[in-house]
Amino acid sequence: MNEVEEAVAAAFREEWGQVVATLIRVTGDWDLAEECAQDAFAQALDRWRRDGVPRRPGAWLTTTARHRALDVLRREAVGAEKLREAAVLARDEEPFDPEREYDAVDSGVEDDRLRLVFTCCHPALPVEARVALTLRTLAGLTTAEIARAFLVPEATMAQRLVRAKRKIRNAGIPYRVPPAHLLPERTTGVLGVVYLLFNEGYAATSGTGLTRADLCAEAVRLARVLARLMPDEPEVLGLLALLLLHDARRGSRTDAAGELVTLEDQDRTAWDRAAIDEGARLLETALRRGRPGPYQIQAAISACHTTAATAEETDWADVAALYGELARYVPSAVVRLNRAVAVGMAEGPEAGLALVARLEEEGELDGYHLLPATRADLLRRQGHRAAAAEAYARALDLVENDAERRFLERRLAECRAA
Repeated sequence: MNEVEEAVAAAFREEWGQVVATLIRVTGDWDLAEECAQDAFAQALDRWRRDGVPRRPGAWLTTTARHRALDVLRREAVGAEKLREAAVLARDEEPFDPEREYDAVDSGVEDDRLRLVFTCCHPALPVEARVALTLRTLAGLTTAEIARAFLVPEATMAQRLVRAKRKIRNAGIPYRVPPAHLLPERTTGVLGVVYLLFNEGYAATSGTGLTRADLCAEAVRLARVLARLMPDEPEVLGLLALLLLHDARRGSRTDAAGELVTLEDQDRTAWDRAAIDEGARLLETALRRGRPGPYQIQAAISACHTTAATAEETDWADVAALYGELARYVPSAVVRLNRAVAVGMAEGPEAGLALVARLEEEGELDGYHLLPATRADLLRRQGHRAAAAEAYARALDLVENDAERRFLERRLAECRAA
């Protein structure tokens, strides 16, 4: 990959959400916004080779995409309404200033990306569609990547996205942060979107790298905006605490060569202590409100890891108990798989394997690579190397991320060598 291709790739990771959010606000057309944003990035490959990478790639991309949108609206205008839209976009009395437009990205409720999240999370949309639509428009994830994150076929996810956009258009759902009295009905959906956005950055479903720093940073930024918007909501504070506690460890999850490093082998002195301290304070504030919820519980689990001086000092019994409590709020198979890991560490591999076997029988996590990977790790700790190797091989057939694949290959080789 040459210098320009790297610059375009970096711009996509960092600017896609802002460009699309701005175009949706300006045009009101979600599909057109995505199409014109994609066209702008395609143009960048050619123009930046000729003219050089601009000082502010985001402003260049926003301007280019907006001009493309104007051209499309002009060509396709078939009635007075479309003509009026084109006229508004082209009016000379208020010229478009990409520098001003692009600088106004972190102004509380005026943030285009926050408006986009709240629009995607309108209660008229199904929960799965809210999350998927935000990951597509804000994070730029492909339909295939989102489908893998939800453990559903790509065609199913494509239909969800189409239906969600159609619902927004037909129902006239406004592109805005709702007034204060309507915030509670959107809070759960918005928090879920920000959480999954961070998760995709913390453990990418596919690609060469284990993490995506841009998605993690955007999720933390949005969580901070939400905390300012709703300072009395303990789950908002709990989410921000959770993201900070996780993000404090992100840099240690891979080594200098980009290879995955497990939690027990990470250099704890390299963790971001400032982020850990801030997350702990936010968690304490949230818990004092006396209204526990899933994000506060997950933050407490993360705090168990970040406060342990060494991996051996981790209170795994407490972690297992917290996952049991989390399952009351989020009765998902993934939560139960995480509890199985904690039980295996607290009570021994055999106890964890019994829980894993139950999940395998239920079949809800079929196709999820971490299920056989968890079985493999517990068998490895038990000393059953041959059985562990078989489970690692099954996990390798399912994994999509290259860094995770290389890790599983190393584990498989170790088991076979032993």
